[in-house]
Amino acid sequence: MEFRILGPLEVIADAERLDVGGARQRITLAILMLDANRLVTVDRLAEAIYGEQLPPTARAQVQICISSLRRLFAAHGAPDTIATHSRGYILRVGDGQLDAQRFEALTAEARRARNAGNLEEAVTKYRTALKMWRGDEALQGIESRPVQASASRLTEERITTNEDCINLELELGRHQELVGELTSLIEEYPLRERLRGQLMLALYRSGRRAEALQVYRLARETMIEELGIEPNEQLQRLEHAILTADESLEPPVQATKVPVEPPPAAAPPPVPFLLPSAIADFTGRTKQVDAIERELALASEDPTRFAVPIVIVAGKGGIGKTTVAVHTAHMVAERFPDGQLFADLHGGASRQVSPMHVLERFLRALGVPGNAMPEGLEERAEMYRALLADRRTLVVLDDAATESQVLPLLPGTRMSAVLITSRSRLAGLAGAIHVDMDVFDSDQSMELLSRIAGTVRVRSEVSAAKELAELCGQLPLALRIAGARLSARPHWSIEQLVSRLEDETRRLDELNHGDMGIRASISLTYESVGEEARRLFRRLAILDTGHFSVWMGAALLDRPFAEAADLFDELADAQLIETAGGYGLHSLYNFHDLIRVFSRERLAAEETPAERKVALERVLGALLFLTEAAHRREYGGEYIQIHSDAPRWPLPERLVASLVAEPLPWYERERPLLVSGIRQAAQAGFVDLSWDLAISAVTLFESRVYLDDWRETHETALAAVRQASNVRGEAAMLYSRGVLHITEKRFPEARQDFEEATRLFTGIGDDQGTALVLRNIAFLDRMSGDVDQATAHYERALAMFERMGDQVASAYVLHNLAQLRLDAGDPEAASALLSDALALSRDGGSRRVETQVLHRMGDTYLAWNEPDLAADIFDTALGMVRDIGDPVGEAYILTGLGIARLRQGQTARAENALRDAVRLARTTGDRLPEARSLLGLGELALACEDAGHAVMHFEQALSLFRSIRTPMYEARTLIMLAEARAMVESEGRMGESGELVG
Repeated sequence: MEFRILGPLEVIADAERLDVGGARQRITLAILMLDANRLVTVDRLAEAIYGEQLPPTARAQVQICISSLRRLFAAHGAPDTIATHSRGYILRVGDGQLDAQRFEALTAEARRARNAGNLEEAVTKYRTALKMWRGDEALQGIESRPVQASASRLTEERITTNEDCINLELELGRHQELVGELTSLIEEYPLRERLRGQLMLALYRSGRRAEALQVYRLARETMIEELGIEPNEQLQRLEHAILTADESLEPPVQATKVPVEPPPAAAPPPVPFLLPSAIADFTGRTKQVDAIERELALASEDPTRFAVPIVIVAGKGGIGKTTVAVHTAHMVAERFPDGQLFADLHGGASRQVSPMHVLERFLRALGVPGNAMPEGLEERAEMYRALLADRRTLVVLDDAATESQVLPLLPGTRMSAVLITSRSRLAGLAGAIHVDMDVFDSDQSMELLSRIAGTVRVRSEVSAAKELAELCGQLPLALRIAGARLSARPHWSIEQLVSRLEDETRRLDELNHGDMGIRASISLTYESVGEEARRLFRRLAILDTGHFSVWMGAALLDRPFAEAADLFDELADAQLIETAGGYGLHSLYNFHDLIRVFSRERLAAEETPAERKVALERVLGALLFLTEAAHRREYGGEYIQIHSDAPRWPLPERLVASLVAEPLPWYERERPLLVSGIRQAAQAGFVDLSWDLAISAVTLFESRVYLDDWRETHETALAAVRQASNVRGEAAMLYSRGVLHITEKRFPEARQDFEEATRLFTGIGDDQGTALVLRNIAFLDRMSGDVDQATAHYERALAMFERMGDQVASAYVLHNLAQLRLDAGDPEAASALLSDALALSRDGGSRRVETQVLHRMGDTYLAWNEPDLAADIFDTALGMVRDIGDPVGEAYILTGLGIARLRQGQTARAENALRDAVRLARTTGDRLPEARSLLGLGELALACEDAGHAVMHFEQALSLFRSIRTPMYEARTLIMLAEARAMVESEGRMGESGELVG
């Protein structure tokens, strides 16, 4: 679906222009489109439709318009386009769906290209953006003052963009082509002095000096007649310059010499911004905010201070500590230009977040790849402190439980600052400044209620509102719940809600003594939603994860996806859950900590253990079903996977295709559930689910280098299968853990796991598992230089795959056998094997394996000294590997392409490819492709007779090959290193005349 506002309002679905409806619906949709992905209040929509004189039915008419639009979108396959929130609605649009967003993105790209000196590229971007306009004004024909007021900003951006584009084209010497366009634009915008000046300049450079001066005279007449003022000073100076034939007006001379491209600069360190969104309805807390801001400012400006400044915001649960911390962090963010880090430590939860996991997240945000991640807590903390030593970074640690949870997360120098929230004062943190939080006063409570429930409503029942605030104990969380309750029910009076609260007298008497009052407030909201919504609310507490997707609710309830989506919206409208990002099918929700506690209490009270266990098995079965679908989408089929007979909970085919359309982002979103689900499956006795989920999650862990998760989940699942004497599960976990060891380049540990897995798979007659393990053992043999043993293991695995009819697995083994033939100097045998492998990979539909086969074919052509053919093959493989998103594979192929370019004599192109390969390999943290690309750079340097750089590259490659224990590559590198060193020594003995000395 496509939304268009750059001209008349249009909605396009499947190449069909939709009939949006009458004027009210068009105005409603226009306002939503102007604020796409942002909340639009009902009051603003009503004002756009009716102006300032609102009829009594205004809100109802808005709801009717929204319902009509929803039906329209649902009929065209987009039922979730408009989301309901407590105070209004959000039009959810994805990247590229709204023409105004594409226009703004293109103009931003044009500005970046202009700033980088790429004028041609900038002009192309500007012109592409301008072509998106279907008229002179945005939202033409919409008769609404608020709509036109907002649309005028877009119209102004259009003409400004046109002027900016023309300015660049004048710099490029295209003055003659611009005269006609500028003349038309001036007729449309006669008071735009910048356009007048551009036309004068274009005419003058085209040799039409008299006409350029005439443009100025007409501009002066128009300005005086219309506005009573002279043209601006810039236009007057331009007229004078034309009269005097100033040389500065001559068109720039375009450079004819192609500039030499400088070597790529080192990428700047990433600037993390992990803060949650700013709080839109932040209320009160001026004293606390000022105190925090003052302390952070003093600490950062005090040159005598050496320790890291720490501010602790302390108070009981539900008091608003997080809100204050996030609000203040946004206010002071400019003082910390090197980034802001944020972590929720879940101090009030049963499973607190460990410093190990927080440090992994922080180090990744600071640019540390997965393979470079230290394993121990102390090593991670040291690396973290080193990275922050000279950076001005703000670290926000929310809901800390103890000093020990915080200490490893503190930077080591005063350059950074730390803001902590906690339910205790954390007195053990030396030198920390404490800011204590208490309940709201009466004025602050009234302000918060007004912002949520509506100012007019609160003012009409001031006495009842004050009584409501007292019954809520002035606690911000309780006030927010009460305000949201009123907002969701506009037909209620405040007095009605007060009466309901008074019915809970015994509990409300406890309100000033901790969480009991919050429980009573949540209970009121809980009881207001339907039975199915309450059941979903309870069962969400079954999952040990931080966020929920709609499909999880469908599995928990054993209901269709659409019904679960409606129930999530009902819970979100009631403020029992919160939106946590995403949109459409990928919307995410989470609990506030205190509400999660309440949900768990209701779960224990209202659901039997058997019901909870069945619901957990369903949702984990759905998770396994989706992970398998995502794996197939990523790999093109069910390859390198071993599965159990664990029950799946299938979802509709179309829904699954949409959910996992982008497999790795889906895996990333569901990563918390994958990790916790494997643990929960093991704890609940779902052994097959546990190990199957663990091996299915490797698609994510391997591609994104989440080695900690890989290790933790497999240790959990391995312990479960061993306790249950599940032989196949144990073999599968040992096999997958062995692959982890290969990824970590721990080859002895990998071999140990593979040998035990082979024994177990063979013992139960599992040929698929045995074959998968054997091909990995063969890889270890090849890396250690044992070619005969590698060949034997590959051939044994191949025979098993062929008996099973697994074409892709067979192709994978064949191209590895071909590499052994290449290593042995037999390219003809390698070519025959690769021809079979290519046919099998294509028949099996695996583009990933096909690219690997093409890579080997490129190496074969190099061995035959056919660099032209090799370059063509590598180019084809490069396009494919970029399309499927495999950065490690791309690094290997770029290395091969660089060598092919070198053999073609294209040294500049060879260097570009090899340096790109090094950069990519370092980004992924994989040392083998990095070492191979460095070896290629050394060969390039030798060919260019640059022996010094050749030695440097070979020594770097040798160090990497030794660190991952690959004797075959070590030997090859040592030979080339000796040649380079001999060349250096020879050069050092040459005299000035070129003759050898001594």
